[in-house]
Amino acid sequence: MAEQKIKQDEIRIGENIRQARREKGIGQTELVRLLQLRGIPITRESLVKIERGIQHIQASQLRAIKEELDCTYEQLFK
Repeated sequence: MAEQKIKQDEIRIGENIRQARREKGIGQTELVRLLQLRGIPITRESLVKIERGIQHIQASQLRAIKEELDCTYEQLFK
């Protein structure tokens, strides 16, 4: 069974991820490396597309990003 993907139609998860990442002073390449160390399959190209809102994000990716950026789901779904 495929992992659930979260659509970014009305909510701007990608923009919120970008904002939280920048507030923490973490670059895209560094975040991708941290996620890959957790076993999350993601590339920098995928992160760019997620942040731009043109690619849906997988639930496991969202959970790991939330943990790496030390933020809440509320911050990412605002």
